[in-house]
Amino acid sequence: MGRIQATFERLKQRNETALIPFITAGDPDLATTEAIIHALVENGADLIELGFPFSDPMADGPTIQASSERALAAGTTLAGILEMIARIRRHTNVPIVLMGYYNPLLSYGPERFAADAAEAGVDGLLLVDLPAEESAEILGCLQQAGICLIQLLAPTTPLPRMRRLAAVAEGFIYFVSMTGVTGVSQVDVDAIREQVLALREMSPVPVAVGFGISTPAAASAVGNFADAVVVGSALVKVVAAYGTSPELALRVGSLVRSLKEGLR
Repeated sequence: MGRIQATFERLKQRNETALIPFITAGDPDLATTEAIIHALVENGADLIELGFPFSDPMADGPTIQASSERALAAGTTLAGILEMIARIRRHTNVPIVLMGYYNPLLSYGPERFAADAAEAGVDGLLLVDLPAEESAEILGCLQQAGICLIQLLAPTTPLPRMRRLAAVAEGFIYFVSMTGVTGVSQVDVDAIREQVLALREMSPVPVAVGFGISTPAAASAVGNFADAVVVGSALVKVVAAYGTSPELALRVGSLVRSLKEGLR
């Protein structure tokens, strides 16, 4: 049993919704990212979604776009991120899912990436701009390496496609709570509840909901019907505000702790 499955099984036994915080690797630098991840884990994160920066993050709003720009300016590379994850693995078994765009991975080489990511301790991969129908090349490499390719579904996904993708889902499904980019609007809980519940019925893996969740109240509301909630822009804003300040870890920890309290 992999780390993702084991984590969700443990939380299910406790009747607890998973908290998946997102940060951008290398923002403001990799050393700070490493410290942030430890703070996330210590304060209740169940899984970590770690963005690898890209120059054209089309699914992201201004907050996460700016974090990618800062990370790239700091010289962050995919190889450097994997080296950091390998160091983190000495201290924690919390699942780590990399999130990003296909171009950096294609440049790295899909087969080489899958092997290096598995060796570093990556558990899952979420590619925003790679449709399932075009994922065969990377999917085979990931499956051989034991890394889950996380499916993205949205409120606009037709039901037949939703059923088809749910049937082959690995790790968990990421349900995007709204159309548009990250960090711009707040989630409309009533608008997505029935769709998420229906998706959970058809899915063999847990369903996480992300986009538009920035407060403990919103996390708690979504956690009433989802298996996990993803919080990204709210955390990235804290990183942007405090940078390399010694206070950053405390601020990040405080936010994550308050989010997690609403999910227990």
